[in-house]
Amino acid sequence: MNGSPVITKLTTFASSSSTVMRQVLNPVWKILSISAADDAVYPANVVSASIDKGTLSVVYGSRVLSQIKVKGIREYSFEEDRYPQPEAFASSLALAISDLGASQVKISLAIPKAWSVIKTAVFPASVRENLSDVISYELDRITPFSPGDAFFDYRILTEDAGKMTVMVAAAKVDVIQPYIEALGKRGITVSRITVNLLGIETLCRYMKQPQDMIFAEIKKDGYEGALFINSAVDGTFAGSFTNDDDPAKSDALLKEITHFADTVKKGGKSPRILVLLKDKNSSLREMLRLRSNLQITLLNETDTGIKYADPLKTVPYAAVGGVLGALWPGADSLNLLRRGVHPKKKQPKVLTMFLILLLLAMWILYLISPLRIEEKRLQEIDRQISLRKDEVKKTEALKKETESLAHNIATINDFKHNRVLSLNILKELTTLLPKNAWLTRTRITDKAVEIEGYSASATGLLPKLEASSYFKKAEFASPTFRDARMNADRFNIKMEIEGIKIDEMKKKENGETAEDEEE
Repeated sequence: MNGSPVITKLTTFASSSSTVMRQVLNPVWKILSISAADDAVYPANVVSASIDKGTLSVVYGSRVLSQIKVKGIREYSFEEDRYPQPEAFASSLALAISDLGASQVKISLAIPKAWSVIKTAVFPASVRENLSDVISYELDRITPFSPGDAFFDYRILTEDAGKMTVMVAAAKVDVIQPYIEALGKRGITVSRITVNLLGIETLCRYMKQPQDMIFAEIKKDGYEGALFINSAVDGTFAGSFTNDDDPAKSDALLKEITHFADTVKKGGKSPRILVLLKDKNSSLREMLRLRSNLQITLLNETDTGIKYADPLKTVPYAAVGGVLGALWPGADSLNLLRRGVHPKKKQPKVLTMFLILLLLAMWILYLISPLRIEEKRLQEIDRQISLRKDEVKKTEALKKETESLAHNIATINDFKHNRVLSLNILKELTTLLPKNAWLTRTRITDKAVEIEGYSASATGLLPKLEASSYFKKAEFASPTFRDARMNADRFNIKMEIEGIKIDEMKKKENGETAEDEEE
């Protein structure tokens, strides 16, 4: 029972720690495993050619460090209400490539929605590893085409509860192949095939439009559009205008839009309408806004966020979407030419190892650099010491000489202060001895004094010597005798020097008195 909270805390700590580690390590790993050919850093150019009824739109775009720019746009008109024939299409595209200076640039072909089929399908999540084969095998069930007769591709939309929702787009080979062959005769190779409607969806994602919205393209004689759910085509619609009456046109279009708007409302979301007006009839635009209570945004009046080299009067949005699908790293666009084959991206081991070794070298340098700095400091100190070596030697010699002098002074002072000077003793003897006494020999040692001489009365000398502060224990060293010839007593006296009173004698020498000391 007691262990349960502990286990819970440990589990929570481990989970939170692993989350933090992933947040830290994932960006680091992305940097370490980035390829020099990665879309985020590698410059690229593409020419997007969009086929539509009566027109061919060509857009030349480039990418430098994830910055996408449209370098040039060309548009060519053909027979109204008809798609351009392969030869005319190839001739116009070759002219545009030459005019834009885009030779040797990859070509992206955007085909009309009418030439393709866009469907969503649900598969078990277990088939993810072999999804390409599964799509190819199930293509004739999802679309009207068989794998051998169609260009197709797919994109995974969602994965939930063991199921996977996939968007599949396909087009018949017989319709597109003549255009590819016509370009091949002129030395132009197509590298991508997409659908105009999917280009619009990519453009909307690039513009950060809502993921759930209704798109409608209004032309002079008709309209077409689609419902985008989670940035995927969930349904399409198309129709023709029976007359030029604006109210009738708006009613027909709003009928289609309202049907899809109800679908969005059932999902608990508010429908957003994005309209592309190719018919420049301003009254139709205003009538749509007046007759509908839905939020309608005109693509023509919205900033796409793309840089254009030259100011434009009109923008071929489908062709621009084709450029984004080829250059924008976040496009995840379909390329029908792949026929569902998605090669796995290999991590660049060489660059990764190089970056790891670079980080290791920087770490080692970080550890060694303080040692190198300290080593340089020591070298500088040694250099300064070498420069001052002679001065140090002179200083040391002066120091030794000073110590020697101090030692000599101390010795002299010790000799002076710890011993009574012989001169002082002789002076004291001269003061003590009477005038009728004289000395024949005086011997002074560290502790004693011995005197010989004559005096009228030798016995009277001892009290005087004992009374002196210099002497103590005065006594005759040998018997005294009377010298008749000298008419005096001959004496030999020895006595000890009074060591206790040496300090007092020092003070006397320095001019001090006992009274001064007491004060």
